[in-house]
Amino acid sequence: MDKSMLGDLDGLPEEDKMRMAAMIDQLQIRDSLRMYNSLVERCFTDCVDTFRRKNLDKQEESCVRRCAEKFLKHSMRVGMRFAELNQGVATPD
Repeated sequence: MDKSMLGDLDGLPEEDKMRMAAMIDQLQIRDSLRMYNSLVERCFTDCVDTFRRKNLDKQEESCVRRCAEKFLKHSMRVGMRFAELNQGVATPD
């Protein structure tokens, strides 16, 4: 976890900071797993039509590759845009 995320927690006891860091780590892992599961479900549903063989055919493999690339590019762009918006928000002190 990025320690700068805990910068606003300077007034907390060390034990609470550690607890918060662990919670943030768990949330990041959960979000990563959700994104991965969403990617797999979407690309499988869109690209795999039949279960004729245990391996993907060339068309299915190409579709899955394009789907995954689009999904990841979209997710990265959304994350970047979210970060841009958060930087523009003034924090009241």
